[in-house]
Amino acid sequence: MNSEIETIFTGFTVNGISIPVRFLRYLGGDDCYVTYMQTDMISSLSADDEIRAYVEYYDFDIYGKGNITAIISEIKKKMKANGFTFEPSRCSPDMFEDDTGYYHKTLCFAKEREEI
Repeated sequence: MNSEIETIFTGFTVNGISIPVRFLRYLGGDDCYVTYMQTDMISSLSADDEIRAYVEYYDFDIYGKGNITAIISEIKKKMKANGFTFEPSRCSPDMFEDDTGYYHKTLCFAKEREEI
């Protein structure tokens, strides 16, 4: 799944600004960036004692020194366009990190997969 997400966010820009999107950690110095990780995997369909389909859940953590609303909106659009479902009940409230000065919001998305 990570390669799919990396492809979706290759060259990701919002309002002409390049926004880095990285798995788990971002070590750069940009004022805005996004990290993502898998948070859950739940079976959704079983047959003949085998899992036939499952749902993967991914969190996207958006960090920015200013207003991150446009980034949030663009991530939602991209994920929906690529078959992911937005999971608002799994998202975080709006946050501000006093130690780093970053605004922070976690969005959750899910995608069903078939077991082969």
